[in-house]
Amino acid sequence: MFMKSRKWLFISPVILLLLVWWFSLPRELFKQPHSTVLTDREGNLLNAQVASDGHWRFPHTDELPEKYRIALVQFEDRWFYFHPGFNPFSLVRTFYQNLKARKIKSGGSTITMQVVRLSRQGKPRNIPEKVIEIFLASRIEARYSKKDILLKYAANAPFGGNVVGLQAAAWRYFGHSQNDLTWAEAATLAILPNSPSLIFPGRNQETLLAKRNRLLHRLFEKGCFDNVTLQLALNEPLPGAPFPLPQLAPHLFTRAITDGLSGKTVQTTIDGALQQRIAAILVNHNKHLRGSHIHNIAALVADNNTGRVLAYWGNVPQADYTVNARQVDVINAKRSPGSLLKPFLFAGLLRDGMITPQSLVPDIPTHFQGFSPENFTRTFDGAVPADRALARSLNIPAVRMLMQYNPAKFLSLLKDCGVTTLEKPALHYGLSLILGGGEITMWEMAGAYASMARTLNHYGNGQQIPFETFFPLTYQQPGKAEINSKKDSPFTTGVIWSTFNAMIEAARPDTEANWSRFGANRRVAWKTGTSFGNRDAWAIGVTPQYVVAVWVGNATGEGRPAITGIGVAAPVLFDIFGTLPSGTWFSTPYEDLKRITVCSMSGLPASQYCNSIDTIYMPSVDIQTGVCHYHRVVHLHHKTGERVNLGCVPLSDIETTSWFVLPPTQEYYFRQKNPFYKPLPPIRIGCQEQGSSHFPMQWIYPTETTIIYVPLELDGKPGETIFKVAHNQENAILYWHLNDQYVGSTTQFHEMAFRPPPGKYRFIVTDHLGNIISKELEIRSRN
Repeated sequence: MFMKSRKWLFISPVILLLLVWWFSLPRELFKQPHSTVLTDREGNLLNAQVASDGHWRFPHTDELPEKYRIALVQFEDRWFYFHPGFNPFSLVRTFYQNLKARKIKSGGSTITMQVVRLSRQGKPRNIPEKVIEIFLASRIEARYSKKDILLKYAANAPFGGNVVGLQAAAWRYFGHSQNDLTWAEAATLAILPNSPSLIFPGRNQETLLAKRNRLLHRLFEKGCFDNVTLQLALNEPLPGAPFPLPQLAPHLFTRAITDGLSGKTVQTTIDGALQQRIAAILVNHNKHLRGSHIHNIAALVADNNTGRVLAYWGNVPQADYTVNARQVDVINAKRSPGSLLKPFLFAGLLRDGMITPQSLVPDIPTHFQGFSPENFTRTFDGAVPADRALARSLNIPAVRMLMQYNPAKFLSLLKDCGVTTLEKPALHYGLSLILGGGEITMWEMAGAYASMARTLNHYGNGQQIPFETFFPLTYQQPGKAEINSKKDSPFTTGVIWSTFNAMIEAARPDTEANWSRFGANRRVAWKTGTSFGNRDAWAIGVTPQYVVAVWVGNATGEGRPAITGIGVAAPVLFDIFGTLPSGTWFSTPYEDLKRITVCSMSGLPASQYCNSIDTIYMPSVDIQTGVCHYHRVVHLHHKTGERVNLGCVPLSDIETTSWFVLPPTQEYYFRQKNPFYKPLPPIRIGCQEQGSSHFPMQWIYPTETTIIYVPLELDGKPGETIFKVAHNQENAILYWHLNDQYVGSTTQFHEMAFRPPPGKYRFIVTDHLGNIISKELEIRSRN
């Protein structure tokens, strides 16, 4: 019993010591904050900032450059791969040297012991602490591999000033990544943690140079490189003043921090070379735009198939980003999109069979309960094919198409396309939604356009059924488009192909006027947008490979007359496309298209009365438009050409023909721009048509409006209101009445100015044939 007790007394301390040894290390050796680091897709540095404690301390890496590893081991701890964390022979030698010198001349610490010392910041350098370092170093060796120990040392060693860690030191002192270190640079950085004060320019340069060269000679003697490499390394200069770190993606860097990636190394999808080429483009355009007091440009480029962002400039590159609000990341800001949403409306109407690509859409003065849209040119075409209206970005046809489609339905479609910023109900936006009445971000718009292109590309890869092709863009490697964020395409490939074909025809800036001569490799489906008040100018374009989005304006919201999509954003867009590799165009999705015969004048499925027809491709959908209703059968007198009927002339005097007839208001403007248009011939006196479906007169202004607000002139009197009527006969005479009182007649141009006081009125207009139109209105004064 006594012997067992003595044995236990001997074993217990050993077990206790082992337990203390085992649990002596904290779970994390280093808890210091790290710098936020942004790299491109190749790992090259784009941006970085100091850690919260003011040090340049990059997050740990998984690999150590071979040159630095060899130089470090040769300089600090040649027996590193053989000892258990401490070197007894080195400790004895150090003790003897310090005793002989009667001062601490060296510490005898291994690399592992230095890792312990670095983790125990602020501890005194004395014998008890040295014992603790030895004890903990052995435990580190038991927990970590030799590679991991070197990585921890390299990531936390001091390199002078506020520079901590090899990666930060490589960038600060040599201006490049640790992976690109030369032998001379690796040797210099292997020395510095031992004497970090040697790095300061102008101080101790001879000492640092001597130490570096001794290490280089030792490496040469070990056979690490040949004599030529040695001589080149010896001639390399020492580092001077620290290099400023790159600022190649400042707005994306800020976004990454906002996204919760502070203190991490964020490998992005950015193409570093493309990022810099686009920076030069933006700076060049900004030089010219500043004269017009336009100070901000943003640009985004992404790969369509992966959704990965290749270039990200939230604003113009500049040294001082506080100037002209250039710190604002416009890519992620909510702005009015102007006309950028029009292609989605066009696609929605095609998808539901509500139009054909060439269906005529009215382009006439339009008023909806106080909302009076205008085209950019402030002119009217009368009627215009839907695809041309999209290519020309006409506002009035777009508003009328939205009214046909339904704003609530369109808002739902936009959400299916990935737009999340339109948070209010459709009633809040109304018909102005199609002209920029809501706010979107460039990020989501570019993502939606890229998803449309991706859907077409899937067809080209043999996948005829669009499947989960709509998902957001991503800037992180690998792609962060999570599976649960992917959606089926709201559009078929035929719909997207037809939409892009219309967008190709948009008139380009003068510098791109001859693009069509270069073939399909210069095709871009693109769209501009200009917000109300000229505050935002947009241009977005897609090819099978890329989506490019550009915004130009003032981040402060200040409008300028020159801020238009075609004037300032489109030139930037095509300059960027000029830097991108060209390629083939989208494959035509024949399986999702059908050939239909349409009236060449109206674009609607041809009726028996259409005398000129075309065959076009359109999406394979059920067409809801019906056949062409613009052509009608007309009976003409065979000699005079007047319209007649059997009630006034014999059958032998009648010729029957088909005639393309627009409603009076559309006809009034259409024939001004289309000389080929022939209005209906006049009706022969005494041959008035009974029950005709084509009424010869139509109000131009007012139309749907029932209340008119009349502003006051400078003298305080009510201003004039101009009433306007269209008639399909050029020689018609119209007679105007106000509350049954005759006020005058008009010929050729049927306009009448009234200045009645506020009140309710009935306006009546009759023509020389007895046709009547009337309008009841309330006129109010707007003070």
